[in-house]
Amino acid sequence: MSLFKNFVNGLWKENPSVVLVLGTCPTLAVTTEAVNGLGMGAATTFVLIFSNLFVSLLKNLIPDKVRIAAFVLIIATFVTIVDLVMKAFTPDLYKALGVFIPLIVVNCIILGRAEAFAQKNAPLHSVLDGLGMGVGFALALTFMASFRELLGNGTIFGLKMVAEQATTILLFILPPGAFFAYGYMIAGVNFIKRKQKVK
Repeated sequence: MSLFKNFVNGLWKENPSVVLVLGTCPTLAVTTEAVNGLGMGAATTFVLIFSNLFVSLLKNLIPDKVRIAAFVLIIATFVTIVDLVMKAFTPDLYKALGVFIPLIVVNCIILGRAEAFAQKNAPLHSVLDGLGMGVGFALALTFMASFRELLGNGTIFGLKMVAEQATTILLFILPPGAFFAYGYMIAGVNFIKRKQKVK
């Protein structure tokens, strides 16, 4: 598989959120505002890149019996780094994302890429796979969060996008709205993919 394909795969063909439907917990929970979606996506991308790199570098040194435990330890190390950096430099975003930053440790996207890709491939391929999956996840979260924020608050990244007197749909920034937005996004991607197959 080419390096370029390793990167692009996670953006569209195997997007973790809308194609593989992985990481749905943070996708549904933190996407009330675009900045939250982008922040969660960036944190997950960092962890994906570095955990993939270290799993790939250490794959021949990790005994098969403790493989999963070792992967979780590697992932937890980078999640701790992200957690501390966000707490120090972006306290408002850190507070908004809350428990979902430490929960990156058990995000099935990250453990899945370590198990399915990084342990079988070279470091550079693994880094690009992590970057592609992370950017794809971040784009999906940011798009969904922007959609929810626009319909629920009339803003995107806090900037007013509709007239003051415009009515917003409060449902979209409440938990049920997350399910509606996620369903619309998956349906939209499936529709586009079907159209591409027909062509």
